Amino acid sequence: MSESDSDHDRAVELRAQIRAHNEAYHGRDVPTVPDSTYDELLRQLEEIETRRPDLTTADSPTRSVGNAPSELFSAVEHRVPMMSLDNAMNLDELNAWHERIIKSFGENETYGFVCELKFDGLAVSLRYENGDLVQAATRGNGRIGEDVTLNVKTINDIPHRLENAPAVLEVRGEVYLSISRFEELNTEQIDKGDPTYANPRNTAAGSLRQKDPSVTAARQLSFWCYQLGEVVGGPELQSSEQTFELLERLGLPVNPEVEEFSDFTEVWRFCESWMVNRHTPDYEIDGVVVKVADLAQREILGSTSRAPRWAIAFKFPPEETTTRLTAIRVSIGRTGRATPFAVLEPVFVGGSTVGMATLHNEDQVSAKDVRPGDTVIVRKAGDVIPEVVGPVLAERPTTSMQWVFPTVCPSCEENLERSEGDANTYCINRRCPARIETGISHFASRNALDIEGLGERTVGLLVEEGLVEDAGDLFALTKEQLLTVLVSDVTNETLVNNLLTAIDQARECLLPNLLIGLGVEHLGPSTAELLARRFGDIETISTAEITEIAAIDGIGPVIAQSVKDFFSDAHHRAVVDKLRTNGVRLDLVEGEVDLPQILAGRSVVVTGSLDGWFTTRDEAKQAIVARGGKSPGSVSKSTYALVVGADAGQTKLDKATDLGVPTLGEAGLRQLLATGQLP
Repeated sequence: MSESDSDHDRAVELRAQIRAHNEAYHGRDVPTVPDSTYDELLRQLEEIETRRPDLTTADSPTRSVGNAPSELFSAVEHRVPMMSLDNAMNLDELNAWHERIIKSFGENETYGFVCELKFDGLAVSLRYENGDLVQAATRGNGRIGEDVTLNVKTINDIPHRLENAPAVLEVRGEVYLSISRFEELNTEQIDKGDPTYANPRNTAAGSLRQKDPSVTAARQLSFWCYQLGEVVGGPELQSSEQTFELLERLGLPVNPEVEEFSDFTEVWRFCESWMVNRHTPDYEIDGVVVKVADLAQREILGSTSRAPRWAIAFKFPPEETTTRLTAIRVSIGRTGRATPFAVLEPVFVGGSTVGMATLHNEDQVSAKDVRPGDTVIVRKAGDVIPEVVGPVLAERPTTSMQWVFPTVCPSCEENLERSEGDANTYCINRRCPARIETGISHFASRNALDIEGLGERTVGLLVEEGLVEDAGDLFALTKEQLLTVLVSDVTNETLVNNLLTAIDQARECLLPNLLIGLGVEHLGPSTAELLARRFGDIETISTAEITEIAAIDGIGPVIAQSVKDFFSDAHHRAVVDKLRTNGVRLDLVEGEVDLPQILAGRSVVVTGSLDGWFTTRDEAKQAIVARGGKSPGSVSKSTYALVVGADAGQTKLDKATDLGVPTLGEAGLRQLLATGQLP
């Protein structure tokens, strides 16, 4: 084959691969390769098209952005295209971009560079007319995006009305999910027995592209703006600094980590600094965007069909790597859900060593087509749950066999069942040792009854000896039984006494914690608190009608049905009866039931650790929610107050100061909860 034919075939192959990855990433919010792999494919195609212009096509991915908009949303044509950015993967490539700028203007021209963090979220455009937010759209393919106005209006950071704004103002920015909120959502998923979310970026994108805006609202997304699109009737802006000043004056959220430099060596130091500190913010970043600061110079430099010449994205080294998948196994949770997970050759990625990663369910394994023996791409950012992105097909062994989901439970060997239309597979044997162990471990966990000393190993021994079959049996355990079962070199009478004391103290647990511990499906900490305050005890909850439960603000029909189903089950009623018989309080609610909604419509953010009236930040948030308020993870213009505990993050404090948001200590929060008024 001639070199000409080889280039042609490779270009065709690369375009097909890149389009498929674009459709997965932009169209379905499901990346199929690491960013670094995608960037390399695009780079190879650009190299061929630069060397062989005759092979360039009008619809090449090198000349376009993203993917066509989904049919789920109305199409929106961008009056000013939402372009992508070219990438620099190292210092040499960043310097090469700088040299191109110098070549364009000459050595004697004066210019500066503005550096901004590159957020890992979903790009959107907000259109204001006469100060009113009239439309919000995703990037789409750069020319046509999706209308997500109703969903965007649920984001607290985004004002619906701007005072003294230009007649037309288009604001470009990034919708993202804060890391703290992502962790809260995953905690709620775990508490409900549902699959966890893979990463903040995908969760944010999926949340924004919901048909039901209430789902978007519940996710508590955030927003940073960084650029203007179409502007009519606005001031004559000359620099990036003036642009940000205008955005801030109008009350739009601007990230504080923006700096301008005249010396390009300082640009590299900025990039290096954030490469080291990339996990410091409460949001994910994957690089630094470097722009020419002067707007007139940007106009001169212009753009290609895909990206501006006056900006470049310096990409951090990927938090993805490859390793060998040695086995796929299945774990059984407390609800009986069978979850496949990958056993990996240990690999260091995202700040820690990873040896296992969830594969969620049978369909996910099939869709990714990962097999034992494969070399796989593993992604992990900071404390985010490790994810297997997919296999490296070029390195797949010729002897590999497609993995088949087991038909029997690995713990009790009873048949596994999967209902039609359900993505999950279950072991329905209530006496399955794995179900009992995970259920009791959950009951004793920190978010439930918090029984110190009752870890997974201890629970496993108690189940193995037949001393406990459900949570109610814990409160009938004797000292003699524990000494017999737990005798070892490290277990003595003192430790057994401590465990018995912890179990005894758990008899006085709060009702919301008990509801969480029992494992009512779809019930998280906030909704358990609402349920407890409305009905006051388990007896009343267990006999309440679905309509009564669903009428509680913050609890919809799905949770109401789940609560009703749980207490209609004879096994669950028997466990509750056993708890009552063994002296567990079933009616302990902190404070008054049906508290006055004195914080209705107010957003109170809690940061730092609390160690006074409240022992955890979650307790404080629950108290705010119980009085009708909201407690999101980030500060915005609509925040009513910021509660500051020990070791609070400086970012939230700085933003509160900039926005004029009042800050309170724990004593101030107590007064706010008691009166509904700031101290």
